[in-house]
Amino acid sequence: MAQRALPLPAARLGRAVRSAGAPTAVSGVVLLLPDGEPDSHRRPSPFSYAFQLPLARALARAGQEDGLAAHVVRYRCRGWNATAADLATDAEWAVDEVVRRYGDVPVCLAGHGMGGRAALRAGGHAAVDSVLAMAPWLPEAGADGSNGADGAEPVKHLLGRQVLLVHGTNDARTDPELSFRLAERAKKANRDTCRFEVHSDGHALRQHRAEVTALAADFVCGSLFGRAYARPVADALAAPPPLGLRMPLAAGFGKSLRG
Repeated sequence: MAQRALPLPAARLGRAVRSAGAPTAVSGVVLLLPDGEPDSHRRPSPFSYAFQLPLARALARAGQEDGLAAHVVRYRCRGWNATAADLATDAEWAVDEVVRRYGDVPVCLAGHGMGGRAALRAGGHAAVDSVLAMAPWLPEAGADGSNGADGAEPVKHLLGRQVLLVHGTNDARTDPELSFRLAERAKKANRDTCRFEVHSDGHALRQHRAEVTALAADFVCGSLFGRAYARPVADALAAPPPLGLRMPLAAGFGKSLRG
């Protein structure tokens, strides 16, 4: 007799990460979406969740004065799973849960790897103001059957959102050229799109983690709370393609390049 598959556990918001001096009221939320796998119904790896916690803490500190809360989303399973697009479905659920808990506050979806694709896919949710995709996993058009009728990852739903992609040029797991192609299409649909390249860095973006974290904090606080962007971010958003889509992330970003 065949065994019945166990039902997937429900998606959950991880515990809210907030800085000690933040206002009591939450005025904005960033949802961090961990990496995953193309096909798997196994429970998510605890390491992918833990990998996002330092960034969650850094973002909470950066947005402390504005009342920012960060949550690392706990998926039902670790796989995208073709047309099911499970991670994107969980990201959309997480935004709904933010609205239920906090009301009408601006939301940023910030994903890494497979979570980057989930952030881009779920970015059309009415409550989402901005999308940050770090080293996003983007298969060739039509490769997994989960894209639109033309086989390409959808981008038109990102209109009205601030969108930033970040990719290491030495990423051996997710192709940086595919994220450039998506950014190129997204820029045509939405002028508020830019992309930074982290030269010599890999998929985990460890080599230049301080700069990537500073870039993420600048973008999240700027897109959610109207802070002025650092000059390189403002320039990338304003520049026509391909300049604003191949913007190099300079060493020392966040220290010497403000303003």
